[in-house]
Amino acid sequence: MTNDAKNAGADDYPSEGYAWYVVGVLVLAYTVSYVDRTILTLMVKPIRESLGISDVQISLLHGLAFAIFYTVLGVPLGWLADRADRTKIIAVGIFVWSLMTALCGLSRSFIQMFMARVGVGIGEAALSPAAYSMLNDYFRPARRTLAISVYATGVYIGSGLALIVGGGVIAVTPALDLPIAGHLEPWQVVFLAVGLPGLFVAALMLTVKEPIRRGLLKGGSGRPTLGDTIAFVRARTAAYGLHFVGFSMLTMLWSGCAAWIPTFFARSFDWTPAQTGPLFGTAVAVFGTLGLTMGGLLAERLKARGAPDGNIRVGIISAVALFPLGIAAPLMPSAELALAVYAVFVFFSSLPFGAAAAALQEITPNQMRGQVSALYLFVVNLTGIGLGPTIVASITQYGFGEDAALKYSLSITAGIAAVLAATLLTLCLKPYRDSVAQAQNWT
Repeated sequence: MTNDAKNAGADDYPSEGYAWYVVGVLVLAYTVSYVDRTILTLMVKPIRESLGISDVQISLLHGLAFAIFYTVLGVPLGWLADRADRTKIIAVGIFVWSLMTALCGLSRSFIQMFMARVGVGIGEAALSPAAYSMLNDYFRPARRTLAISVYATGVYIGSGLALIVGGGVIAVTPALDLPIAGHLEPWQVVFLAVGLPGLFVAALMLTVKEPIRRGLLKGGSGRPTLGDTIAFVRARTAAYGLHFVGFSMLTMLWSGCAAWIPTFFARSFDWTPAQTGPLFGTAVAVFGTLGLTMGGLLAERLKARGAPDGNIRVGIISAVALFPLGIAAPLMPSAELALAVYAVFVFFSSLPFGAAAAALQEITPNQMRGQVSALYLFVVNLTGIGLGPTIVASITQYGFGEDAALKYSLSITAGIAAVLAATLLTLCLKPYRDSVAQAQNWT
């Protein structure tokens, strides 16, 4: 294991300036990852036409193809993050997902695109488990939730940039004829353009120093197996299980809707990607970043006022607010009103996700944080990212049987997911507080 022969002391943290530099590099990596995975949502129509595929197949490319290996490989990569140099793990992951995004642009069939999206998921699985673990070793407890929340802004900055830049790029990108690749449609060129720059981010990640590990379980093994980690989690089933499933519902609410919102504007209001991209993308980047940052600050304030379950409470606040917003947004009578409501929806959707990740770090010893983070991402992303877009598409295609009914599918999915999230996270409060109390006995 690297840099963890001893449990670090309370006063030997790196300088806060350097710690925030690390956050900056990780935000850049996370931003690139979300540009690469999100750009697909703006190109539904040309991809469908070029590959001759359906809404459900598009949803599989956006969700399941990416999520299945992103989630499954996250577990062994989390295990590796508890043992090896986390900066190198992340750098290799960035290299892989950037290359596979570029290969999406060379796809000529649904199967080829599906496999390329699987490759994107494999690469991106390396990022968050290692990043969460590193940030806990770079920051003192009073700043960890904020640091993780700022890192998580990459989700919304990346998604927003994909929409802002992507809409304009798609409108002006010409088809190309390349010597080896042959004829490329504009959507294929876009994948190449957003994928290849990530190779430089992989090189930048190598400038980050591996931190000393801290928060080790007293008397615990320096190298716990996956079985040890699962046993630790099972002994706290209520805290971890309700956390995992509750935040999965919030992820399903956001991911399921976000994958189809650009298409919703096209089908309900005849907006083009060039119109939707900059407007909705700006809302995602601005309100998503604000929401995550405010969520981190709110959780820290709640904990400072004596609420050890502050991270979970932020999730409940989010779910309660999203219930009316998610139902109402797609039913607005004009595109402008729908966009305004969706901007507020983005704010509350983003509010809890830094706190959700930080909550796990507080009740998990260092030796298991990468693995537990990977287990969390396995559940959250398989249900939220993997199933969310397909649930929306299935309600549209099989429930209503017409493309124009997408707005009702979005409303139904949001309302059900918000109620489930609020209920599950409320039940999580007490067992989570008990787990926080147990964690006080660690060195």
